[in-house]
Amino acid sequence: MIVGKVVGSVIATRKNEYLVGNKFMIVEPLEGMKSENKRMVAIDNVGAGIGEVVLVALGSAARIGCGLENAPVDAAIVGIVDDGIGLE
Repeated sequence: MIVGKVVGSVIATRKNEYLVGNKFMIVEPLEGMKSENKRMVAIDNVGAGIGEVVLVALGSAARIGCGLENAPVDAAIVGIVDDGIGLE
């Protein structure tokens, strides 16, 4: 799991049937949490908004965390951070 900041959103009218009805956000990992990708698209079913700091599950944990075991998801916003020591 990583901590990141929501920096944008993605609208896709045509998508895999398992993704219909879901919201997609662009997340930039916070400094020190950067992986090989600087930004990622994550499915959001917790209602995160642009500018919020979020917890992002990756890989199979993302599908399980958002209840979409059969969907092609590899990043999911699973929480909104209220406060944290050592962030940024």
